[in-house]
Amino acid sequence: MTERVTSFLEEHTMTQKIWFITGASRGFGREWAVAALERGDSVAATARDLSALDDLREKYGERLLPLRLDVTDRDADFAAVRQAHERFGRLDVVVNNAGYGHFGMVEELTEAEARAQLETNLFGALWVTQAALPFLREQGSGHILQVSSIGGISAFPLVGIYHASKWALEGISQSLAQEVAPFGIKVTLIEPGGFATDWAGSSSSTSEPLPAYADFHKEVQVQRRKRVGTPGDPTASAAAVLEIVDAEEPPLRCFFGSAPLGIAKADYEQRLAVWEKWQPVAELAQG
Repeated sequence: MTERVTSFLEEHTMTQKIWFITGASRGFGREWAVAALERGDSVAATARDLSALDDLREKYGERLLPLRLDVTDRDADFAAVRQAHERFGRLDVVVNNAGYGHFGMVEELTEAEARAQLETNLFGALWVTQAALPFLREQGSGHILQVSSIGGISAFPLVGIYHASKWALEGISQSLAQEVAPFGIKVTLIEPGGFATDWAGSSSSTSEPLPAYADFHKEVQVQRRKRVGTPGDPTASAAAVLEIVDAEEPPLRCFFGSAPLGIAKADYEQRLAVWEKWQPVAELAQG
């Protein structure tokens, strides 16, 4: 262990956590980084544009490690996680937050758009998780937070490829939680509803619309505004994240916002009713 790391660890008790957060330049990532730093934790914060972290570096000094990172670059993910571990000596909370929303009917998606969405939202999280796991296993502890969505368990028109990325993240993370539990590692899927982040703003992308869907596009936008209602406050979400990472038995899944529970209940009640109705056909298939 380097002299710098030894000195750092001597100054910080084990109650203070070391975070690795992707997509920390804005939205959830930035708010959670600030909350962690404000309470005395240390954060390795990644962003494509490090200038967005200049104010945090000036305020929090050595407790913030800014790292330039495009999570779609697997080698860079491994290097960034390794650099964070070398700097702080351990990793306690790994937050896969980097991601964006893509808008487009399924028929409107190009191959490049579909692949780009999965590369960031799914594979980026996978690579960072794989990079962190050897360190977490060795220390026998750690908590991986996967930023999913209510769109990770339900689905709506116009964001099919986004749903694909988050449903896949949900599945791989539920498997992961079972695989790493014997090593003392926790996994939590955070499933926000609509929040006042830049998810649907400049960080999002949109397919070229087809004329056949013109009227439906308008209808879907109206539906979305009704469904989202009053967006949640990203700053307030930081207190919820701290509750989760400090819990002795954190949940595998946790909604953020007031709307997701109602959406999930309606969706799952409908699914159960359809499955029950078609159970004779299921049994017919059994043979």
